[in-house]
This record gives sequence, structure tokens and C-alpha cells, in this order.
Amino acid sequence: MLQLLCDDDPEPSERTPAGPLYVPVRPGPAGCATRLFRTPLGGRTAVAFTSVRRLAGTFGPDQQWIRLSEPALRALMTPLGVTALTVDPSLSAPTAVPAARAVPIPAFRITEGSTR
Repeated sequence: MLQLLCDDDPEPSERTPAGPLYVPVRPGPAGCATRLFRTPLGGRTAVAFTSVRRLAGTFGPDQQWIRLSEPALRALMTPLGVTALTVDPSLSAPTAVPAARAVPIPAFRITEGSTR
């Protein structure tokens, strides 16, 4: 069995800062509040992006954001019990589109003696 050395590990266990991040926020009572999300398994996570273009591609151009370093974002989330950070999420639901209005289908009545 081949064992990977730390240098060869494709996903190192050490956290390294991702650099400046663009973090989606929402209006709050004291200015703005970081938006938190759920993972597919239901855990809470903070979400951040490495560019405004990526953030706008996921949330739209009107999404407000702040720029934070990874350690600063983790420091904000830790008191809330959130330890997961998702950077540049690639899998997200598409923007909701209003459903088309349903058109009623006319009902046919079968009467005695009809061939239908």
C-alpha cells in the first residue's frame, strides 16, 4: 500500500489562508450581517468568494458583500458555532424562475351511446 507523505497530500489537512475574500452580507440592525448557509448534510457554513465576479455569478449583481481575510471571517463565525467555510462554491441551485401559469385541460364527458 502506498502511503502519501505530507508533501504529496493532494488535500492537506492544514488550513491555509485563501487571501482576501468577498463575503455575501445582508442588512442587519447594526449595519450588515454575514450570510450563513447550510451544507447538503444540513451543517452551517460561511460562504466566501475569491472574486466579485464569482460572487455575482452565484448570487446576482445586486448582492451586497464585504471583503474579509479568511482568519477574520473564521473569527466572526466561531462564536456562532460555525466552523465550516466554503470558498467559491461551484454547486448551487440556479436562480429561481417564476413558474408558468398552469392552463386547465378541458375534460371530455362520455355519454351513453358515444363511441368514445
